[in-house]
Amino acid sequence: MTNFKDFNISEDTLQAVMAMGFEEATPIQAKAIPSGMEGKDLIGQAQTGTGKTTAFGIPLVEKVDTTSGNIQGIILAPTRELAVQVAEELNRIGTKKGIFTLPIYGGQDINRQIKALKKRPQIISATPGRLLDHMKRRTIRLNNIHTVVLDEADEMLNMGFIDEIEEILGAITSEHQTMLFSATMPKKIEALAQKFMNNPELIRTKSKEMTVKNIDQHYIDVPEKQKFDVLSRLLDIQSPELAIVFGRTKKRVDELTEGLKKRGYSAEGIHGDLSQSKRDHVIRLFKEQTIDIMVATDVAARGLDISGVTHVYNFDIPQDPESYVHRIGRTGRAGRKGLSLTLVTPREIGHLRAIEQVTKTKIERKSVPTYTDVIEGNKQSALDQLRESAQQEDNKEYKTMAENLLNDIDSVSLVSAAIKLLTKEPDRTPVHLTSIAPLRAKKSKNQGNRKRSNNRGYKDRNNKDRYNKDRKPRERRYNKDQRNKNKKNWGGKGK
Repeated sequence: MTNFKDFNISEDTLQAVMAMGFEEATPIQAKAIPSGMEGKDLIGQAQTGTGKTTAFGIPLVEKVDTTSGNIQGIILAPTRELAVQVAEELNRIGTKKGIFTLPIYGGQDINRQIKALKKRPQIISATPGRLLDHMKRRTIRLNNIHTVVLDEADEMLNMGFIDEIEEILGAITSEHQTMLFSATMPKKIEALAQKFMNNPELIRTKSKEMTVKNIDQHYIDVPEKQKFDVLSRLLDIQSPELAIVFGRTKKRVDELTEGLKKRGYSAEGIHGDLSQSKRDHVIRLFKEQTIDIMVATDVAARGLDISGVTHVYNFDIPQDPESYVHRIGRTGRAGRKGLSLTLVTPREIGHLRAIEQVTKTKIERKSVPTYTDVIEGNKQSALDQLRESAQQEDNKEYKTMAENLLNDIDSVSLVSAAIKLLTKEPDRTPVHLTSIAPLRAKKSKNQGNRKRSNNRGYKDRNNKDRYNKDRKPRERRYNKDQRNKNKKNWGGKGK
């Protein structure tokens, strides 16, 4: 493994990186930092969670002229959360050199941002739309830029930012280095690189395999109406330290969050309709482990780098394999084991197989956990609590009471009673979720030329709630068909 001391970086930057707890470089860092330091244009193909922010952050910080009051580096990111996280990490890397990175994004008062720009940041971490707004207002000028970074370029492409990116890159007239990072390399990203980059060096790492390798991937085949009860049972049995639950739509996230709270779980939700301050608040609560469950949409969770996430639950199967990899990549980080579990309705099994095929991963089927499984899990949890408490030294004042009890009751009966009292009964508070239509896997050409499309689930990604609402009559037919099917195929399977 490569140590950060092996890079030709300044002592200030080295000390800042060491203070962040980094010693050995990840594969993308080991390859990208030397090329970045030489000023080469580069394309890094890597997933989130592989250390790419530090991979482009160190070369960028090292090139900044601290005596200049000009903006010298620009990072473009697809979401507000990622723009903020990148700024936070670059501020840590540049702290000893006195380098200031300012996040610029939509949803925040632009006048507040204009005021912050008067503090003369050397680096801007921005979403494309808001950066263009500042450029048109002439509150940000790009005539002294020496480094441009496109972070999660494929996601910016998916979100429709390609025109904004081209306009921004076309406006930079100074000689500069461009570093592009993307999990996948669609043709539009390749075209972008050819147009705006100079003989870029391509750096690939086995990041997808690394991300997936440390994650146990499971799925449960379950009807739509049973999904919430199954999720509750899983949370009771597995007792995750920190868990992210993914829902397909904003409405779904709101309903899941409220349902989990009703049943006594410590949960909060994030999605694009929440104010930035509310989203920041929820993320902070999750990072500080004040709450242990965060419910999120794909877009809201993009780029989130939160250590310690032990479980990822896909309450709704993701739209595509790339989203699946991004979702489960929230766990299994820094060499730790993680667990992902996807709830799949019977009509979505084909979609799951497509994810397996693209990711070259076998996702293990698990049976639906029963009420008995939950009770057994809770009994074990109670037993663990007793053992842990018995090993602590602050129980002395209770020993006399215990001795007196043992004079009246035998030890086995007494411990049995303690376990019973500590065993949590599953909460069965009724929770209603609005049903959503199942995703359908795309049909290959050799499967026939039926007129009816089998790909409804991919339509109208930006207006899922309206689409699902329009499909209510179809959902009712689906539920009726599913009940009839379940009578034959589901009820007797059990474990």
